[in-house]
Amino acid sequence: MHSGPVGQGRRAGTSDDPPGEAELARRVVALVGGRYSAELGIDVDAGEAQVERWFVAATLFGARIAARVAERTFGVLAANGLVRIGQMRHVPSADLIAMLDAGGYGRYDVRTAERLLELSEIINERYDGRVAVIGRRFTAYPELRAALDALPGWGPVTVRLFLRELRGVWPGAGPPLDERAADAVRHLGLTGARAGLTGVAGLAAASGLDVRDLESGLVRLELAHGRAMARCPGGQACTALQPPGPVPEGL
Repeated sequence: MHSGPVGQGRRAGTSDDPPGEAELARRVVALVGGRYSAELGIDVDAGEAQVERWFVAATLFGARIAARVAERTFGVLAANGLVRIGQMRHVPSADLIAMLDAGGYGRYDVRTAERLLELSEIINERYDGRVAVIGRRFTAYPELRAALDALPGWGPVTVRLFLRELRGVWPGAGPPLDERAADAVRHLGLTGARAGLTGVAGLAAASGLDVRDLESGLVRLELAHGRAMARCPGGQACTALQPPGPVPEGL
């Protein structure tokens, strides 16, 4: 289950939480979105099988493709019973390409299929075909990050996405606060969250949110703005938090 000092928390607001910040934090998650895994129906707190599913999804999100395409493609793979990366090596390349095409990968289909097959082989060779072995073997964040970064097709973006949604699930899943979330904190004027990850975790608890949802929502907010953030008034008047809200494409 999810736990730990920056884990899920539900407490009433305290005198340390400026009025309106909890409501603003809830608006971020409600309008922009929280964890990608939860949107896909993946509950990483529920055990290793769900973490395996999240690993496949995170691999897709890490490609240079729209988030909605990655989500749709994950659905296609799952519908075909491919919910562990270790399974991919048993699938003919042509079949995998067809599934990627069905998800909308288009001109990236062959390259992505090759990457998935190579990744499946590596996971089989190094970790007995189970992603959960990685989490058990590397229990300190620097070593875990390095092990994931060494995987074919993985890099800082994919590692960061994967691990921030595993806070409290794997012992080593303790990445620092995403710098894009920190930018969003400043943009919204969330004074209670300026103490980095600890501050964001405190605000999440005061807001009745899971810290992973709030951090992901803040990242999405920054991505939704892009270069236009400087022209936005920020705070309660942030243009990205006016219904119906944006649909960010990044991670």
